[in-house]
Amino acid sequence: MAELEIHHEGEHQIESAGQKVGLQAAIMAVFLAVVTIASHRAHTEAVILRTEANDRWQYYQSRRIKFHGLELGEDLIATLGAKNESTAKVLERYRVEKDRYQNEGKEIQQEARKIEVEAKGAEQRAQHYDFGEGLLEIGLVLTSLFFISKKKLFPIVGLAAGIIGLAIALTGLRI
Repeated sequence: MAELEIHHEGEHQIESAGQKVGLQAAIMAVFLAVVTIASHRAHTEAVILRTEANDRWQYYQSRRIKFHGLELGEDLIATLGAKNESTAKVLERYRVEKDRYQNEGKEIQQEARKIEVEAKGAEQRAQHYDFGEGLLEIGLVLTSLFFISKKKLFPIVGLAAGIIGLAIALTGLRI
């Protein structure tokens, strides 16, 4: 028995468009994967930097507590202590240690502030990647609707959303 093939005129046209839309969706999926990974890494970097900044601030606080303990010691010696050579030595040691804690505190504050600025940059980068990722996802979904509806508007709007999403994600590289 001979096989009978029935061809429709528009079938080849839809198949060709389907291949192009499929390729578009695949390319968008690759960009989406790259932007998603960049987003996750930026979020991780921001969390690590925030933790580092918090650690620096806690270290600063510990130095300030020691500084205030020395001030209290000076006050107690001044109020209750006898004025002799040994109290003078203790007061001099307290003064030297206070100066050291004061200088260390300034350095620690500068480090903490610098790390906070880096963390803020990482958070801004992550926001750009997140927004770009969202638009790429929307573009991919819209492009995929072509296979259900066979309407060419979906891949066009999907491509526009994908391009805008990719552009926004790329602006995160400049931060």
